[in-house]
Amino acid sequence: MTVLLTPLDVAKVREDFPLLTHPFHGKPLHYLDSAVSGQMPIPVIERMAHYQRFEHTNVHRGVSALSQEATDRFEEAREKVRAFLHAPSVKQIVWTRGTTEAINLVAQSWGRANIQAGDEILLSAMEHHANIVPWQMLANEKGASIKVIPMDDRGVLELDQLEALLTPRTKVLGITHVSNVLGTVNPLKAIIAQAHAKGVVVVVDGAQAVPHVPVDVVDLDADFYAFSGHKLSGPTGIGVLYGRKELLETMPPWQGGGNMILSVAWEKTSYMGIPGKFEAGTPAIAEAIGLGAAIDYFNALGLDRIAAHEHALLDYATAELGSIEGLRIIGTAPGKASVLSFVLEGIHPHDVGSILDHEGVVVRAGHHCAQPVMTRFNIPATTRASFAYFNDRADVDALVAAIRKVQEIFGAESDDTSAEGQD
Repeated sequence: MTVLLTPLDVAKVREDFPLLTHPFHGKPLHYLDSAVSGQMPIPVIERMAHYQRFEHTNVHRGVSALSQEATDRFEEAREKVRAFLHAPSVKQIVWTRGTTEAINLVAQSWGRANIQAGDEILLSAMEHHANIVPWQMLANEKGASIKVIPMDDRGVLELDQLEALLTPRTKVLGITHVSNVLGTVNPLKAIIAQAHAKGVVVVVDGAQAVPHVPVDVVDLDADFYAFSGHKLSGPTGIGVLYGRKELLETMPPWQGGGNMILSVAWEKTSYMGIPGKFEAGTPAIAEAIGLGAAIDYFNALGLDRIAAHEHALLDYATAELGSIEGLRIIGTAPGKASVLSFVLEGIHPHDVGSILDHEGVVVRAGHHCAQPVMTRFNIPATTRASFAYFNDRADVDALVAAIRKVQEIFGAESDDTSAEGQD
């Protein structure tokens, strides 16, 4: 039986985002940069403000009613993350500053204890720098090597090569769930199963996945799964590391200090169990509570409805941009997430982004912290438009009109140059 989803009332949703009605360079604002940071809706902003006004104190430290209330709200947010990821236990949810810190934690704690000289670290060709550089640092320290799963011209991983790349020396696979440049959604469950068959631990960068696809870490059988709050319409400075319980329990603390100890003496310090031993110092309390509110907001809208809306918008945008002469879309994998990276013939992406900005269209131009992807496609950078649940066709139409204006401007400059050459 086919279940018909009630479409998102995007006009109503947009009322929760004051920035979208704020003039930008004297023009309406079209925010198409959610892949870098999703906008925070009013309920998230207000929940954080309520904590700051009426609940603010430290957590896990005081006997006062105020401290206990703040601790309860902080831990309630952890439970919301657990449920969102379908993790078995809150003890498997570690607060971090974001995906980058979460992956560094795994590399520096699990990696240092398990990677040795001659071992291999396997990554994919579409990884964000956050899932490359920490492993390079570890490989250089330990004398390990890095291997790469290649991808084709569509931006699809060549998984027929995975079996050969998973050797007896392979200790860990770092893989993105959704590419931040290409929008490719990797078949994560099959990849993890293949890696586990060879005894390889899998670390997933889920930063771009959580706003777009349901995530069940048990069904995926992920060893580690990381994401950032600000990708999920939450605040910056807060992130999550999910870890398999038996792995987290054997890992040494990465940072030391208050809040992660059972006892401290000059002779010896004993540490808390998980997740506390990985959460040294005062945490980002308001931000964790804000992330919990963002999860509530997503749950209320429904990830299935969000995905349906974004896919329809992506299809429309792909067709519209595909009709522009001289425009090449980078990343054409089937079933991709709502990311459109492109290049315009003869025009640098930074120039494209700058002109679009003055037209009120906010995109990102650059290498998107994925320089190996740019190298693979033999380009210096792309312009990237990324769509969220609060975007509509008017945003796409504004993007198309602004791109055509870029071409007009550079076409006129080219004509002027040609005319000067004839004098």
